[in-house]
Amino acid sequence: MADESVQRHRPLRGGWLAVFVALTLAGLFLAINHLFNLRFFVGFVLLENRYLYLLLATFFSLVFLLFPARKEAGTRVPWYDVLLFLAALGSSVYFAWHGERMVREAWEFQAPAPAVGVGVVLWLLLLEGARRTGGLALALILLVFSLYPVYAGRLPGPIAGFSLSFADTIGYQTASVEAVLGIPMRVFGNLLVGFILFGAALHVTGAGRFFTNVSMALLGNVRGGTAKVAVVASGLFGTMSGSSVSNVLATGVVTIPAMKRTGFRPEDAAAVEANASSGGVLTPPVMGAVAFVMASVLGTPYLNVAAAAAVPAFLFYLSLFLQIDAYAAKYGIRGLPREELPSLRESFREGWFYMLAFGLLVFLLVYLRQEALAPFYATALLLLLAMLRRDTRWTPSRALGFVVSTGQILVELVTVLAAVGLLIGGLTVTGVIGTFTSDVVRIAGGNVTALVVLTAVACFILGTGLTITASYIFLAIMMAPALIQQGMNPMAVHLFILYWAVLSEITPPVALSVVAAAGLAGAPVMRSMMEAMRFGAVKYALPFFFIYNPALVLQGATPLVLLEVVLAAVIGLALVAYALQGHLPWIGTLKNNPLGYAVRLLLIGAGLLLALPERLTTVLGLGVAAIVYGGGVLACRTGWLPLVRPEAPAGARVEVSNPGG
Repeated sequence: MADESVQRHRPLRGGWLAVFVALTLAGLFLAINHLFNLRFFVGFVLLENRYLYLLLATFFSLVFLLFPARKEAGTRVPWYDVLLFLAALGSSVYFAWHGERMVREAWEFQAPAPAVGVGVVLWLLLLEGARRTGGLALALILLVFSLYPVYAGRLPGPIAGFSLSFADTIGYQTASVEAVLGIPMRVFGNLLVGFILFGAALHVTGAGRFFTNVSMALLGNVRGGTAKVAVVASGLFGTMSGSSVSNVLATGVVTIPAMKRTGFRPEDAAAVEANASSGGVLTPPVMGAVAFVMASVLGTPYLNVAAAAAVPAFLFYLSLFLQIDAYAAKYGIRGLPREELPSLRESFREGWFYMLAFGLLVFLLVYLRQEALAPFYATALLLLLAMLRRDTRWTPSRALGFVVSTGQILVELVTVLAAVGLLIGGLTVTGVIGTFTSDVVRIAGGNVTALVVLTAVACFILGTGLTITASYIFLAIMMAPALIQQGMNPMAVHLFILYWAVLSEITPPVALSVVAAAGLAGAPVMRSMMEAMRFGAVKYALPFFFIYNPALVLQGATPLVLLEVVLAAVIGLALVAYALQGHLPWIGTLKNNPLGYAVRLLLIGAGLLLALPERLTTVLGLGVAAIVYGGGVLACRTGWLPLVRPEAPAGARVEVSNPGG
């Protein structure tokens, strides 16, 4: 599987491709007209609900052309998908046409019978669209919660809520600004479109190749250099694209074969690339779609979310980098010869305009605070400068690919976001959110640690079956208020939930990033997923660091305090990363015997202590690390303990009975 889209998207041709391109362009024009307040050049302004329903008409309707009902479906669009496409288009246009009347007559509480009938159609279509894009688990959860008002009054106390009839429930779900047109859909219409456009422009113009070449030139010849290139290249590309799978497909085509060539097993190469790429969703300034939803939920500018995410993203990539270094040392994996690597000067000469577009984006975001418009200006600059080079110059086929790839991302995103609105609507109208928060706090006995662990477990369970956006929104509504009520920092809480939601990218059975990377590596998918969990082990622990120490997300910390906690976290993560791989600098590769495992466990414990906010735990962690490390160095130098096994010969991967153990 060279490309995930081959498996998930139906290749459109002929007339259907023309329809797809036309509706994608129409949706982009609607967004540009709305965000730049162009008024269609004739002074006509759309109500926001009309604008959002028209976005549903242009993008959501296309999900039935792009995503087949079954994986084994062919390339032709069957008659039933044509009917579903027309039904989605018609129902969305119906609500857009009556947008002003909906507001005037409060349809969310007293919709007329025809509107309820059309609403039922739209509701069913959203569930089917969610199934095709997010999987059966997402569709079933949305079905249960979208109808929650119908049976909420008959449920036991903690989860009981205000009841509505089926007709009133459908009216609320399809006409309310707290349901289908809720926060996720408003974020899509008012913020996300431009960033998706910018990411697609980067991908089509070859930004992945540029970042990979720069990383290769810098790190390709060091120990484990090809994997370190994957980390840096995916981190750089992720700062702009904000999409895990896009990262894999853009940089993995170069880094995965290079990793395999230097000695990485296929499943390890796929695991490294998947982890590096999934970090793109967490890396400023673009991050992923869910970060924009988070900003709206918190009621804060997106720039604040991006700034708060900067230190955790750095710590995550650092820990992955160190794990790769330990892995390479353990198995004697060297880098590529310098003569086979690209020139850094030549790479920058060919791709300077990517950095210029990136600089403009950051300038507009940071200094002018133009969150909605910044990516459009950056995209325009990128497309204009791309014309200066022959190999990035726009041709009709490249322009078509740009529109199609943009449409594919927008169609999937709007379908998931609009469908998740059903979950929000079902929980909001019943009033169950407030009582659930109180009940959760009572169940945890007011114990903050119990609440944090409960939230992590819920994130883990939901993340394995839902998309990142769906699992984040669900837990941001249900669990975040309970943690915040106990005095935890709101930004740290929501980033904690986001990090655990992103774990679905490397956690079986979903792990879309791993699936894409395993296809490029020719590796078994499940084995790649297990290795991805091992390489991403620090990602499971990192959220606990900053939820207990908000200084790591730039909340209430002076520069001196921030420096202190970051330094402690860096040392702690380094201990954890090297201990997980079983190779310690200045000591060597630990044997797989009780003593070796004991040393690794002690160092992991010391590393975790260093990341906790209390100074006493930091001192204790440093003390344990110093004693264990000092003893390890002494044992290595004197040979009086069977702690270290012989070093791997340089230049070739050494096979052992328990790789990675």
